[in-house]
Amino acid sequence: MKLMGLDVGSRTVGVAVSDAFGWTAQGVEIVRINEDEGVFGLDRIGELAKEHSVGGFVLGLPKNMNNTIGPRAEAAQRYGDMLTERFGLPIDFIDERLTTVEADRMLVEQADVSRKKRKKVIDKLAAALILQNYLDAHGKLTK
Repeated sequence: MKLMGLDVGSRTVGVAVSDAFGWTAQGVEIVRINEDEGVFGLDRIGELAKEHSVGGFVLGLPKNMNNTIGPRAEAAQRYGDMLTERFGLPIDFIDERLTTVEADRMLVEQADVSRKKRKKVIDKLAAALILQNYLDAHGKLTK
C-alpha cells in the first residue's frame, strides 16, 4: 500500500508518495490552494491519490516549538478531516516541526538552488521529508 504525504499550508499543499514497499518517499507536485477562499485542492489530491493507488494519507502536523497545537496545526487537522470525509482513507499525522527549514537547507547546501527556484519545489520536498520521516519511524508497510 502506498501512502501520500502532504505538507499543508495556507496557499499550497506539497505532495509526496511512497513506493509500494514503504521504503522511500518521492515528491510529486505542489497543489495550489487558497485557505481564505475555501479552495483546498481536494479534486487534484483525489486525482493524484487514484493515479498513485494511494491507500492512506500522512499529514505534517506543524506543532509549536513547545509541542502545543497552534493555528497552523489546527488547520492541518481540519484538512485531514476533509480528506477523511471526501476519500474515506486512513489518515495519520506526524510532527513536522522545522521540516520546511530542513528542506530549504538541503536545497541551498546540497544543490545550491536559487531562492526563486527553491520557492517552486520547497513544499514538495517538505512533503517528501514528512513522509520519509513517517516511513522511517513506522517501519516498512505491508501490502
